[in-house]
Amino acid sequence: MDALIYTAMSGAERAQKAQQVHANNLANLETGGFRANMEVASAQAVEGYGYDARHMSQVHADALTAREGAIKETGRDLDVALAGPGYLAVAWQDGEAYTRAGALSVDAEGALNVNGHAVLGDGGPIVLPPYNKLEIGQDGTISIQTPGSTEMQPVDKLKLVSAAPGELTKNEAGLIVARSGDPLASDPTVRLRGGALEGSNVSAVEEMVATMGLNRDFEVQMKLLKAADSMAEVGNRLIRD
Repeated sequence: MDALIYTAMSGAERAQKAQQVHANNLANLETGGFRANMEVASAQAVEGYGYDARHMSQVHADALTAREGAIKETGRDLDVALAGPGYLAVAWQDGEAYTRAGALSVDAEGALNVNGHAVLGDGGPIVLPPYNKLEIGQDGTISIQTPGSTEMQPVDKLKLVSAAPGELTKNEAGLIVARSGDPLASDPTVRLRGGALEGSNVSAVEEMVATMGLNRDFEVQMKLLKAADSMAEVGNRLIRD
């Protein structure tokens, strides 16, 4: 009887945790460059003597969907969208992380940032000299027109990387990092689209359908728990009689 209880309890817990994953996705429906999390469940053995046949599910929320979000033209010089697979590199603690968010900004010191994180070039954080005009090429090359000049001059290049979705996860700040913990190498095939931004790749319809399905799963598990409790009670009565 306890096997049924473990199964129902584990299923209910899995549905509840999966709901949190989809709720987070929906909360970031309008977050630029957001990559939706996928719920991945695996079996976990219950420790202890006599529990060899007992298993519980464990939900992981560190898998990412690879599809692209919708791209919107903005015309802003510092806005970039990834045209196809790839990521921008940004500084994170003592290393680097990656993002699809492309609303870049320049602070008072000329440092290039996105969402408060320093944007990296192949040589480290990018700091721009004073300029009158700025252009970002498809390969990530940043060119500026300095005061008193009439020509555009390249000054740095964005570090653009790519990796298979299975090689990536998210850290506690919601930034994308390599599962290995090592920085990714620059990928010269990654291309940018200037004057545009990519939206979230979350599908509201898919998330709502998944949420409704999980609600039904949870209800089924609760019915199984009640059935297990009822059968246990009947069994106890038979033993007493």
